[in-house]
Amino acid sequence: MHAPCQLSAPTAPQQNAKSGRLSILVALASYGTSNNPHLERLIREYQSMAFDVDIVILSNIVKELGPGIECRVGLPSKDPWSLPFAHKSLFAERAEQYDLFIYSEDDILITEAQLRAFLDVTKALQDDEVAGFVRMEKDAEGAVSYPDMHDEFHWDAKSLRSRSKYVLASFTNEHAACYVLTQLQLRKALDSGGFLVEPYQWKHDLLCTAATDPYIRCGLTKLIPISHFDEFTVHHLSNKYAGKFGVDEAEMRSQVATMLNLAAGICPPTPLLDSETKLWRRMFSKEYYERVSPDVLAAIPPGARTVLSIGCGSGATECALVESGLRVVAVPLDPVVSGRAASRGVEMVVGDLRAAASKLRNQTFDCVLLLNMLHVLPDPVGVLSLFRSTMTDKSVMIIQSPNMRSIPEIWRRLRYSDRYRGLGSFSESGVHVSSVGKVRDWCRRSGLTVARNIGVLHRRARFMRGRASFAELAMSPSFISVATTGASANAPLRGS
Repeated sequence: MHAPCQLSAPTAPQQNAKSGRLSILVALASYGTSNNPHLERLIREYQSMAFDVDIVILSNIVKELGPGIECRVGLPSKDPWSLPFAHKSLFAERAEQYDLFIYSEDDILITEAQLRAFLDVTKALQDDEVAGFVRMEKDAEGAVSYPDMHDEFHWDAKSLRSRSKYVLASFTNEHAACYVLTQLQLRKALDSGGFLVEPYQWKHDLLCTAATDPYIRCGLTKLIPISHFDEFTVHHLSNKYAGKFGVDEAEMRSQVATMLNLAAGICPPTPLLDSETKLWRRMFSKEYYERVSPDVLAAIPPGARTVLSIGCGSGATECALVESGLRVVAVPLDPVVSGRAASRGVEMVVGDLRAAASKLRNQTFDCVLLLNMLHVLPDPVGVLSLFRSTMTDKSVMIIQSPNMRSIPEIWRRLRYSDRYRGLGSFSESGVHVSSVGKVRDWCRRSGLTVARNIGVLHRRARFMRGRASFAELAMSPSFISVATTGASANAPLRGS
């Protein structure tokens, strides 16, 4: 596989001259008492290691946890969620005293074997690369799941690289409720000026931001050694999201296997688009794990037999259409996330948007889906024009977009204007302002005509269903535009 040029590798942590063992400072954020059983387990785990380990508990209350366990009480700000930020000043104070620095929440189990794996891979990494972890959980029956893989978060195939015996890659969700840094890596983070900051949130909430700043603000790159994936999977002992959030073990292992196969190639594939916006908490990002939308299914004409989906993620909607007897062809966000959909009968056309359009130039479809992605494309009109050629005069294009001009959204922008910093400039926000009028204009400029718009109401506002369409649209967080080449504006909808 292609590997970036080798730079200087970080110096491996040196053994403590006095004891001959590595010295480690562990900071555990523990708010309240609900996780005390997990906290006590973590303490036992660290105390059993063949290292010199000092443990500091960061809490809002005094905790007596045995001899040698230090407890620091106090919040960095009035917000109780700011507690994790307290570890930063602790690490800065003791930056020269330890070989390794571990921060984690009070229910993340890191074992001695995993620390030794971290030390081993660190010898092979460049000085701005840090080996990181992925969280896993278990339900009551022992089924494993991975809660950090959700929404727009995904494996970044562009980041694939080899280092000695390891294959590594970035996962776009940097949060794992923990991190490990060597003394040299911590010094680099401190020198960047991005480590010692007041509590804040932007891409992630407060809790997650404290655990991801070394990567987001300090110039370090978090890499998961996917060739040794199990060694870098930490157990989230509370299992609070098990079976509710994230992906199951089969899906994760399938994606890791696909990444390893891609790593063996000459050039990793380029993702279809940059799915993540630069707005607060990644607002309006294109999700990789969208659920089936009944409104989208209902908008597909009942006579449709062939569907083209542009921007297919995990493929829930596409698989539902295959199961109903339709032929579905998809241009995936990337070949990693779409593997399960491909195995269930969705035909994949891999490549960037222009390459995919070229491969499809001799095919037409009854229905073309563009779901929740037009607004994050640099050139919406250009993409609509590209795929207009896959339509006949009887085809429809179903475009779903966030309704940034809805009444609830306008209210939020007035109340929380700082969260929308940069919106209006695609280069600053990574997103176009989308509205019924804007999508209609994009379609018009690409040679399409919007025949109708359908409001997609929030589940708590379903009582408005059946009222005047303008009222539905005004209150809907997203909407569907049904566009045609001009001659099929009166095509019926499914269920109409």
